[in-house]
Amino acid sequence: MRAVIQRVSRAAVTVDQEQVGAIGQGLVVLLGIHREDQQADLDWLVDKIVYLRIFEDAEGKMNRSLLDTGGAMLIISQFTLYGDCRKGRRPGYSQAARPDQAEALYEQFIKAVQHHGIQTATGRFQATMAVELVNDGPVTLLLDSAKMF
Repeated sequence: MRAVIQRVSRAAVTVDQEQVGAIGQGLVVLLGIHREDQQADLDWLVDKIVYLRIFEDAEGKMNRSLLDTGGAMLIISQFTLYGDCRKGRRPGYSQAARPDQAEALYEQFIKAVQHHGIQTATGRFQATMAVELVNDGPVTLLLDSAKMF
């Protein structure tokens, strides 16, 4: 699993001119699912994100997690994170999970985040979405469960 994480002051996602999810302060997570991802990948990534200390404390140091701040998470499925651009001019997506597998893991990811007591908002799986956000910092990080050890 891959995730692009952005610390935001606010974010929203729209499908067909309808806002389907929005958050205030928190994280936007663009989530890509690899064809070989398992429960261990999901567990590692959820744990890493919810406890990642990327919010500022009283001294201005990034020392607080999403759990510490009470922030929310907007989770967007993003198969293009597994786009391979090494050959030709069009990305290949053979490393991305098939839609049925990806949707199941995406839903499990959302539930695992909610299990931590974090308010979540989501996009719509396989929909064309417009994501708007105000990146706070800016802080943007890339996590990949294949590099967990």
